[in-house]
Amino acid sequence: MLLIHVPKLTNRLGYTLNVVFNHLLHAEYSITTDAQYFLQYGDAKLSYGQERLGDSLFIKSHSLLFETTIEEQETRAECIDGQWVLFPVYGRDLDFSFDPLAATFYMVTRYEEYLPHHEDIHGRFLTQESLAYQKGFIDQPVVDQWAQMIKKKITERYPNYEMPKQNYLFVQTVDIDAAWAYLHKGFYRSTMGFARDIFARRDFSEVVRRFRVLTHREPDPFDSFDYILQRADGSHPIFFALLADYGTYDKPASYLNRHMRELVQHLDDYAKMGIHPGYNTLEQPQLADTEIKRLESIIHRPIIRSRFHFLRFHLPTSYRILKRLGINEDYSMGFADSLGFRAGISVPYPFYDLERDHEIELLIHPFCIMDTTLQKYMKLSPEEGLEQYKHLIDSIRAVGGTFCCIIHNQNLTDLYGWAGWREVYEQMIEYAK
Repeated sequence: MLLIHVPKLTNRLGYTLNVVFNHLLHAEYSITTDAQYFLQYGDAKLSYGQERLGDSLFIKSHSLLFETTIEEQETRAECIDGQWVLFPVYGRDLDFSFDPLAATFYMVTRYEEYLPHHEDIHGRFLTQESLAYQKGFIDQPVVDQWAQMIKKKITERYPNYEMPKQNYLFVQTVDIDAAWAYLHKGFYRSTMGFARDIFARRDFSEVVRRFRVLTHREPDPFDSFDYILQRADGSHPIFFALLADYGTYDKPASYLNRHMRELVQHLDDYAKMGIHPGYNTLEQPQLADTEIKRLESIIHRPIIRSRFHFLRFHLPTSYRILKRLGINEDYSMGFADSLGFRAGISVPYPFYDLERDHEIELLIHPFCIMDTTLQKYMKLSPEEGLEQYKHLIDSIRAVGGTFCCIIHNQNLTDLYGWAGWREVYEQMIEYAK
């Protein structure tokens, strides 16, 4: 077992060691503040602090993990030999040129989102204010890379000490914002749709398509659910159902609609289900409770997974609310307008409430890419989008991480600007497997 010496065990330090050695490296370890016991220990050991203890592997510490307040931090991000690092340290005979534990804590807690910042029109943390975006390493799972650096140093110093191998995983998630383009909308919405196509858009091809779908002469273009399940090949994708009331940014089929209920029940038989809390739950969190209960009434089981619609959430309040509502896993950690790693990490990890300075039993599943990001925000061609998928998959495979992506059922069509993207989806699935 790896023994780690720390001068003082704080909540921040204990949490960070858990993220690095448990969630990333899957290594057994123990912690001590007893210097004499540490010096006499005969197996692999790591000291963390201002001074090296004995001949152990040594990480010189930054003050961040021994603080309890939230302050502006001088991260001094820099690229050393092709690797981006934060909190560089200085001295003679150092094993690490930076503090990878402080850097990990800063990234995974989203420390910068607790500081004053600007938001976009949807009330979300502005991507351009992210350190990773500004420095250009947002497309790299730097936290995973730092963990691999620690592992390499340990195994080099202690060649008889074996650490587990990290296994690459692929997780496909699907947001059901609109289950159907035309079907099962009800008489009023269907009539308004025809009127909008004729008088506002003057799009008569859309009128014809809507009529043909409603008369069951051709399939609804958004109904790609069985196709997704077939492509998943038994890998159990996760579907997040939007069951909010109809509004400006929420346009689902009604949760009372028989066809919607049957669809959700069908997906629950072959995949995992989660709630997709609606747009207005950020300002009205009581709506999330209502929507969770709607999904539970359909599949008759507790709901433990969530992803916020439009990725609208605030730290730490949104996660506190989810935990209070019985949600144990959240899949919202990522950016809508940029691919990459919002928290610098690819694997699931526990949430740390910086304001209350303690860990909460809520597992965060970060994603690194979303289909609408590539087509809508980045304006990429299908060929360019596929290259971005491959780049991220390669970077995650290299560290034995988890590639988690978001797709939308309505985007697997050749209509509405999505021509060619179904083929990208198919190639991404094969490459990711």
